[in-house]
Amino acid sequence: MDNRRILIDTSVFIDYFRKKRKDSTTLYKLSINNYELYTSSISYFEYKLGSVDETFEQILFSNVTILNFGKKEAEIASKIFKELKSKNQIIEFRDVFIASTAISNQMALATLNLKHFERIDDLEIYKS
Repeated sequence: MDNRRILIDTSVFIDYFRKKRKDSTTLYKLSINNYELYTSSISYFEYKLGSVDETFEQILFSNVTILNFGKKEAEIASKIFKELKSKNQIIEFRDVFIASTAISNQMALATLNLKHFERIDDLEIYKS
């Protein structure tokens, strides 16, 4: 797994948007430590649902590559969902899709939503 590439979850973007002190955020720490920043098209969709500041959004995503959700990600997502269902630990579909994008692209996931994502066995979660 390439430890300089990281997939950013929606929660990390929202945290950055809301905090006045940007230097205390996970996104800031990742960017100053020269990580290659990626996000899933699902996280981008989630961010766009609540986005009101187009200028901030353009700046925020200017150095982030958006990865599409395709067949490989769908196959991984179905396995994740079935496994979670068998353990009675189902999480939102969108979180399953985001996790499958990270796994498919062999990246750790930076998230503030540990409660859901820690349930997924093959997912590496970034710890700051």
